Amino acid sequence: MLTTIKNPARRRALQFLAASTVLPMTATAQPHAMIKRPIQKSSELLPVVGIGTYDTFNVGPNAPERAELQQVLQEFTALGGTVIDSSPMYAEAERVVGDLVDELGNRNRYFYATKVWVSGRDAGIRQMNESFKLMRAGKVMDLMQIHNLLDLNTHTQTLKAWKAEGRIRYLGITHYHAGAHAALEKLIKLNTYDMVQFNYSLLEREAETRLLPACLDAGVATIINRPFAQAGLFSRVKGKPVPAWCAEFNCNSWAQFFLKYLLGHPAVTCVIPGTRRLAHLKDNMAAGVGRLPDAAQRKRMVEYFNAL
Repeated sequence: MLTTIKNPARRRALQFLAASTVLPMTATAQPHAMIKRPIQKSSELLPVVGIGTYDTFNVGPNAPERAELQQVLQEFTALGGTVIDSSPMYAEAERVVGDLVDELGNRNRYFYATKVWVSGRDAGIRQMNESFKLMRAGKVMDLMQIHNLLDLNTHTQTLKAWKAEGRIRYLGITHYHAGAHAALEKLIKLNTYDMVQFNYSLLEREAETRLLPACLDAGVATIINRPFAQAGLFSRVKGKPVPAWCAEFNCNSWAQFFLKYLLGHPAVTCVIPGTRRLAHLKDNMAAGVGRLPDAAQRKRMVEYFNAL
């Protein structure tokens, strides 16, 4: 028996997921192209794998890691990545992003996301203006997020005005642990926020119960942080091969296994693993290429991982 999906946002997201899962492997598609998904409030397409800057981009101006990060960002771009997520909380990360993008040229090829993380209207405005400057964002930031819901009402009013003025393109909210999921769920139903960022991984699947379905229903795009549970996933699989059946959805590494599991959910717009290693970056980006696991395959992935 067929079920009619009445919610337009949910219906569009599910239709897009079906297309993105199958299309990259068809004869007329580009088999090595990064899958893209829409920001539902605008239909703008984002590559499904971005890059986070927590810890990894927090390096000094003369640190040897800068050269490695430049290679990472250059390859990220070559492989179809655009979403770069940062925050004032990440110390030097915003400055490093701005420096490296300036060195590579063409700021307009990227989708910049950062956050406000301070209490008070005036302090928030000062901090956000500083983020524009550090990241060399020009006159418009793609996405400004209220970090961990800190002073939510104050910053929401500021950012609604900034969005109306064209200073930001999208308004978002974030958190990093499941204890905040109920609050996020309530907030996304207000039709105020375009995007929501939160934790989700094979070790932290709480979002599957209510938050992810709520995002789908509300037509709110999602950015997934902690996709590897801060590397906690890899300790479970150390020394073990990826099962052969993962070839069914073009997966040949554990990083791809973990990321493709998330991307197989219709409410996930983009995942943002962080790294400063070129090999890890290439591995992560490959998760956004080819087929994605369907519901039955995702169930099998959970069962296999839990049995390890």
